[in-house]
Amino acid sequence: MMRTIFRKTGWLFILILTLWGCAAVSAREKAAPPPPVPAGMPNSASFHYSLGVFHALQEDMEEAIREMEEARRLDPSSPYLAKELASLYAGKGDMAKAVAICKKTLEEHPDDIDARLLLGGLYLNQKDYSDAVREYRKVIELYPGNTTAYFYLGTSHADLKQFDEAIAAFKELIRIDPDHFMGNYYLARILSDLKRYDEAETGFKKMLILRPQFESALIDLANLYEKQKKIPEAIKVYRNFIDLFPTRLQARIKLGELFLQEQRYDEAESEFGEVLKLDSANREVRLTLGLIDLERGRHEKAIETFVALLQEYPTEYRLMYLLGTTYEESGNEEKAMETLRGVSPASEHFANAQIRIGMILKKQKRVNEAIDSLLIAIRKKKDAPGLYAYLADLYEDQKGFKAAEEIIREGLQNNPGSVDLHYSLGVLFEKTGRFEESMQAMRTVLKLESDHAEALNFIGYLYADRGINLDEAEQMIKKALHLKPGNGYIIDSLGWVYFRQNKFQEAIRYLKEAAEALPEDAAILEHLGDVYARSGQIPEAIEAYGRAIRFNPESESLKKKLADLIREKAPSP
Repeated sequence: MMRTIFRKTGWLFILILTLWGCAAVSAREKAAPPPPVPAGMPNSASFHYSLGVFHALQEDMEEAIREMEEARRLDPSSPYLAKELASLYAGKGDMAKAVAICKKTLEEHPDDIDARLLLGGLYLNQKDYSDAVREYRKVIELYPGNTTAYFYLGTSHADLKQFDEAIAAFKELIRIDPDHFMGNYYLARILSDLKRYDEAETGFKKMLILRPQFESALIDLANLYEKQKKIPEAIKVYRNFIDLFPTRLQARIKLGELFLQEQRYDEAESEFGEVLKLDSANREVRLTLGLIDLERGRHEKAIETFVALLQEYPTEYRLMYLLGTTYEESGNEEKAMETLRGVSPASEHFANAQIRIGMILKKQKRVNEAIDSLLIAIRKKKDAPGLYAYLADLYEDQKGFKAAEEIIREGLQNNPGSVDLHYSLGVLFEKTGRFEESMQAMRTVLKLESDHAEALNFIGYLYADRGINLDEAEQMIKKALHLKPGNGYIIDSLGWVYFRQNKFQEAIRYLKEAAEALPEDAAILEHLGDVYARSGQIPEAIEAYGRAIRFNPESESLKKKLADLIREKAPSP
């Protein structure tokens, strides 16, 4: 380990990425006596060296450098003085000068390990990772057991995203020193980022054996479990963390959020309540508690929370939107609209607030007012695609397909890259029997967003429904299902493709799964009935059609299908 005056001050370690893994020192450490003068230094040089150390301890870098330069002039062959001077220049922020001194020292003393480590640290500070790698590898050639070189070699490779090389360096470091604290930690972090979760978990657990109260390792282990959707395990780690550090608010907040994911509302409320005991003004936690009340149908309590927050933060339009939504869910629709109208057009919540107003007016059968309200909103905020899309839906509900198309096209003029508006246009074209234009609009959606699950499913289903391009339809729907696993509508589409391919068993399997996901969807039940009927399973088909009619009693086509099957099943006279 290099012996410089900065072993005491800690300045170099801060400026060069904590090169030796130490923190900055306290005022008492700054007052500690300087290290002894190196043996063999001439008296005149030692005098200026001592003055340099004194000024460095006083944080007078200019005088420290001047005295160290003088000491080096009097003893130019001393690599020790050169390294001290380079460290001072680094402390001042003159990295170029520090690098130049280190390079010259290494020309004269190529086997000086401390000088190479210092030079590697300077390169790291300047993000010259490839040069840092070169210096650390040279140190390892000279001294294969140097753990510092292996550690920073690993971090340099990691910064270069050369993860295999980084892992190899850290593993060799751990082979030399199995309990190397930071080596184990960085290795576990890299393995976690590479999704090698089992190895990463082992690494973090080892870290916590070495240092049970290491906060970063605890948090990283909890995050690791979250990535794997192992929420109970993550909760356990956070509980352990809070037992060790009961005043760490962020950990308590995170634990509360995990309880919310698990819908363990009582425990979430309890944890957030503990946060408020420590920080009673915490806005986000108070907001979250209001959202929990809203979720659990405690509208009056949620309103009370949101009103109080709005009094403190009157221009917090997210709160205003949530308050309006809560009024609506509590049945006070007029108060909801009054509140939602207060959301500023400059707010990101303006469009959703206006759409919500439109939905309330539509529910009250005041559709013309809803349309007028949205037209006014669009004039205020032309860059909100959602406003155009919802207005188009209102026009469609009144069979105003031409007006719907016009407003979508107006929206696209102002928002040409809007995926949602291109998708809405494609749906509109399909409703009005313009198949080719519908396909073109959906292809545009996929050009803008190749993983748009709804567009993939839309195209695939329409192909299947027409019995064309069935292989392409199957692949598109499978991709959509991969993007949104468990989606009942996409599962139905895949079953319908298999039906068109005469793969009846596969079709029945997926259509039954879709019907379980969406048990009241008449179209899915009708599809299931169609497959049963085609494959000769008449009782099953009758049962499926009967269930479909319960959810769509006005469908004449369903009634005819059911009647035909019943007639077919009846014995001949």
